[in-house]
Amino acid sequence: MQSSTRPLRSAEELGERASRIRAVLFDWDGVFNDGWKDAEGGSPFSEVGSMGVNMLRFSLWLRQGMNPPAAIITGQINPHAERFAQRERLHGVYMGFINKPDAFAHFLREHRLKAEQVAFFFDDALDLPVAKDCGLRVLIGRAAGRRFTDHVIARGDADLVTTCSGGENGLREATEAVVALMGNFAAVFDQRASFNETYQRYLRERNNVSPRVVRGVR
Repeated sequence: MQSSTRPLRSAEELGERASRIRAVLFDWDGVFNDGWKDAEGGSPFSEVGSMGVNMLRFSLWLRQGMNPPAAIITGQINPHAERFAQRERLHGVYMGFINKPDAFAHFLREHRLKAEQVAFFFDDALDLPVAKDCGLRVLIGRAAGRRFTDHVIARGDADLVTTCSGGENGLREATEAVVALMGNFAAVFDQRASFNETYQRYLRERNNVSPRVVRGVR
């Protein structure tokens, strides 16, 4: 399957949007996975997607010289999402937020960010109130949601759409597309491959983060 991410803006506008990004935010279900749940309400992640998230954070670290705030917002209480945030040393995981703008507002306040400084990776209707305000919006596409994809495009709430779904490592496709927009794709992956001192400095900073778990009130 060809996995060419679909741009919805001109190259110039996408570059401008990418240049403002200082933080990354992710939905969980349908982004890190195909959306299926186990009996406890959990859903897993792929190591392929995990590497993509890490490389995106490293890309931003190289550009701005600091560890970019990174978090997950999910409408469910999901132990897999919490474990991922702890393992990867994200800054936060917001769980049980049916009204996701509440979590988004907290994330912005916590890190003194403007909405246009956030790249958001999402896949469904609950995400749209956040997507409409973010600076760079990447919709994880899926064949079963083509009408929804068309609706999001018509609303103007996405800047890129992946070919692959969450269950097909669409998150990796998405993160690689954004790293390419950042203009340092080869440096990011080559420095990770060589595990050089620059990457090790980034990793030490990343691993000093203590993830904050925030649960919504239902």
